[in-house]
Amino acid sequence: MSPSRRHDRLGVHSIGEFHMTVPSLADAERFYAAFGLRVGRDGSSLVLRTVAGEQVWGRLSEGPKKKFDRLSFHCFADDAERLHAHIEAQGFAPIAAPPGADDSGRWFRDPDGLAVQVRPGPKTTIDAAAHQSPSLPVDGTRCAPYRSQVRAALPQRLSHIALMTPSVPARMAFYVGALGLRLSDRSGDGVAFLHAPHGSDHHLIALAMGPGAALHHLSWDVPTVEDVGSGMSRLQAAGYTTGWGVGRHVLGSNYFYYAQDPWGSWCELSATMDYIPAAVDWQGLDHAPEDSFYLWGPPIDPIFFANSEA
Repeated sequence: MSPSRRHDRLGVHSIGEFHMTVPSLADAERFYAAFGLRVGRDGSSLVLRTVAGEQVWGRLSEGPKKKFDRLSFHCFADDAERLHAHIEAQGFAPIAAPPGADDSGRWFRDPDGLAVQVRPGPKTTIDAAAHQSPSLPVDGTRCAPYRSQVRAALPQRLSHIALMTPSVPARMAFYVGALGLRLSDRSGDGVAFLHAPHGSDHHLIALAMGPGAALHHLSWDVPTVEDVGSGMSRLQAAGYTTGWGVGRHVLGSNYFYYAQDPWGSWCELSATMDYIPAAVDWQGLDHAPEDSFYLWGPPIDPIFFANSEA
């Protein structure tokens, strides 16, 4: 068995890119640059890349209101026709490509109306994790670097996307039943974490019950918790002071810091998340609410649960 493929499982293997409409591209450029992404122009749109490669993770257009309006997933080329047929057999009819969107593969709408593309494409999820930790003290020597010399690692890749939904089970019927993602963990019908079947982080997509459909957060991987903390300082120095963290999640195990973007949704710096290899038959469990959110961290402001697209 290939370490990055399960031939006994049909499903998408990774996120391709997302599209979001925002009221101000200038505000978006400032925020995402401070966050540590490479922000470029493509005609009248912005494109988001990381320092680690040329993959376009996100495209942003300007409009009157913030809206997370489409999301692309990649599959293996020899699975595409069978996967498209499977999605249709689950009751999700194909739609025309949204205006201005790539028209390859097949487009569908999920139960909350989000336009979702399934197309052949490169595997953007990692095939194995290489977790790191900050240096530990050695007796008789100084350990921490000088603040003036710290060069925090910038985001390396898009780890996952969290979506708010009025019905976690209904949306799972699409992402699990049709697209082939698999349950990692859940807490009743309040939240579900889904991984890709061919090796991925603990969650590629998270679904959280909330007041209407919206993007909750984009999560970007950095190597260590030290980079999470340094990234928090970088954002606060740039004027982005509304956030939550640093803390540690229970489900996924990752260290986090969330910075609020100019439109009320969030960008997460995430380090050392649990990884689920393709060869592992992970057992998705249902957890009590107190064991499903965070292990430690600052108190949570209610704005963290607000619908940024209402």
